[in-house]
Amino acid sequence: MNFSGELKKIDGLKAEIDTLGPLDPALLKNLDDWYRVELTYTSNAIEGNTLTRQETAQVIEKDISVEGKTLNELLEAKNHSQAVDFVVDFARKNKARAPVSLPVILDVHKLILQKIDETNASRLRIVPVRVAGSKTIFPNPVKVPDVMEELITWLAKNHSHSATKAIEVHYRLVSIHPFTDGNGRVARLLMNLVLLQNNFPPLVVPKESRRPYITSLEKGQTIGNTDDYYKFMYQQLIISMEQYLEMVREKRFSQF
Repeated sequence: MNFSGELKKIDGLKAEIDTLGPLDPALLKNLDDWYRVELTYTSNAIEGNTLTRQETAQVIEKDISVEGKTLNELLEAKNHSQAVDFVVDFARKNKARAPVSLPVILDVHKLILQKIDETNASRLRIVPVRVAGSKTIFPNPVKVPDVMEELITWLAKNHSHSATKAIEVHYRLVSIHPFTDGNGRVARLLMNLVLLQNNFPPLVVPKESRRPYITSLEKGQTIGNTDDYYKFMYQQLIISMEQYLEMVREKRFSQF
């Protein structure tokens, strides 16, 4: 499938974003606060966390416990918000030419699983894994260190379109499934780290789009056809970029 139309649209939006220039510090903080909650809420919701967006914001911003929610759900919100901060900070200090190393990915994973599963946090899996209801077969655990090394090498040497590279590294990581838990969250954060390094806004996968997102991933992993995956992810990036432009231009942060 040819995605030249999607990439042309992405390039056009990126040009518009670039014309905005450096953002006012107050505006940048508003954006950071919004994305911290939005990325945390959507990414955790895709994995089954039942916190609403408002509840996620309460946990992150006010450290308020939510009645009827498990401790793990609350920790997932706090942990992911810290991981978002780590990714944003790393991306701003290390722009496109700075390689993303395995220790960086392990640091993100450590933040995701801290206080939830300290034994496996920041450690590549040494056991087989499967996703419930999925036919996807992931690499044998003994091969995980090697395929992760291959991923890091690919990431350093790949010079394709920045959007394509970010979306592909997400696909590659989640298809390796290098951890016992937290793979999807780490993959989405890694994708956004690459986007941020290249001065793109984050890509948000909405909770409501969970089914087509998961289905497109599995189609690629099981029969090798990634067309639906790339089409879906390019579309989500376009939506995310349009939303970013609207937020910056209209400065409607009070409603977020």
